Amino acid sequence: MKVLFTHSYFQHLDPKQVAHAQPYPPLGTILAAALLRQHGFDVHLFDTMFVRDPKELTSVLESFVPDVVVLYDDGFNYLTKMCLSNMKRAAMQMQDIAHRFGCKVIVSSSDATDHATEYLQEKADVVITGEAEFTLLELLQQYREGNTDLHLVKGIVYKSTDGSITKTLSRPVHRQLDELPLPAWDLVDIAPYKKVWQQHHGYFSINMATTRGCPYKCNWCAKPIYGNTYHMRSPQHVVSEIKLLLELFHMDHIWFADDIFGLKRSWVAEFATQIREAGISMPFKIQSRADLLVQENYVQDLAASGCAEIWMGAESGSQKVLDAMDKGTTVVQIRQARALLKKHHIKAAFFLQFGYPEETKEDIDLTLNLLAETMPDDIGISVSYPLPGTVFYERVKSQLSTKSNWEHSDDLELMYQQTFSKAYYRKLHRYTHSFFRLEQARSESLASLMKYPRMIRYALQKKYYQHLMKRANYAD
Repeated sequence: MKVLFTHSYFQHLDPKQVAHAQPYPPLGTILAAALLRQHGFDVHLFDTMFVRDPKELTSVLESFVPDVVVLYDDGFNYLTKMCLSNMKRAAMQMQDIAHRFGCKVIVSSSDATDHATEYLQEKADVVITGEAEFTLLELLQQYREGNTDLHLVKGIVYKSTDGSITKTLSRPVHRQLDELPLPAWDLVDIAPYKKVWQQHHGYFSINMATTRGCPYKCNWCAKPIYGNTYHMRSPQHVVSEIKLLLELFHMDHIWFADDIFGLKRSWVAEFATQIREAGISMPFKIQSRADLLVQENYVQDLAASGCAEIWMGAESGSQKVLDAMDKGTTVVQIRQARALLKKHHIKAAFFLQFGYPEETKEDIDLTLNLLAETMPDDIGISVSYPLPGTVFYERVKSQLSTKSNWEHSDDLELMYQQTFSKAYYRKLHRYTHSFFRLEQARSESLASLMKYPRMIRYALQKKYYQHLMKRANYAD
């Protein structure tokens, strides 16, 4: 049986990400493809990352002639979890094209899990809910054997012969991640990815995942695929994949796309040991939490294994807002984590979120103060975004307008009633970036001025700071 994998992330439909120029291959998609190939299926990939039009699927269908088209969004890419409207429309268009070619159409994505009926009404035959690899394998084995009765396949929603929608029992998540094959990297044309990275950044980064899920319960974070489960690959298994990728692609950097990298300190310690014994020296970037990054031994092991940059969900400088989010971290821990990362020469970057219900001007000022005090190396700013299945969504869903998803990742539309206007938050977004860059420049200028005598240093600092303020249009 011939199976064509594809996904619905078209980078050109997301201007912010085009500007960032940091594309990564569809990791989850090629992992599922590897599992199917391991079980005798003929698999092919239509990677849409650099594709301009969903209609380009047509020529691939004509040449490969698959029996089944699997629209399998990469669950390790946070952009697909946002369920952007541009991508959803592209997905629906590809479903229709595949259906017209007589292919079975199977969909696996966060949005399809939340809105299965909508996808089935738009030409999908089956929607996979939750973790997809083994559900997809069992489903395609049923098709290959000619079975049309799918009610025993766990983890799917499908349209029965009488037209009714049938949802089967949920499938437990797979716990033993080392049993999965390594992703089918040979299906990816890596050349355009490498070209973009090297042209814009001077190095090439590849993506990997060491874990699945997140056990924390931030009430704005949607988890339609893994829920609150958390499972890890062994350090040995991860290092074996790094070795393979070095042989294949000679990359310069790794982005570990885990929601939370290395939750257990013992895992990080063993990973550092395995990296050292393998003779690998490879900088990497991860996501983590402030409450994990206050353990010095833990941070030391991260540094020893090659960790160069950590993005943490700081979210806010207001403890009131963090508590309202059920974040489970404190502003004190954010400060401590920042200091500890700086001590061990790891870049610290903050995710910030404005617009959470009942956030006040005082809360916003606390966030700006936290930035000025801690001076992270980078920031990412968003406004609160309600996703189905979250406590936050239930809290504001009665206020939602007809628009329930952003068009692209820089949309920043507030889709519910808020303390301030939409225009205010857009201006705040721009101001915070300018404020941060200004504080960065001021901090750097202070460091460079230390070589001068005190009086000269004071005069130069004052003059330079006034110049920066004027340039940023914040002068009195």
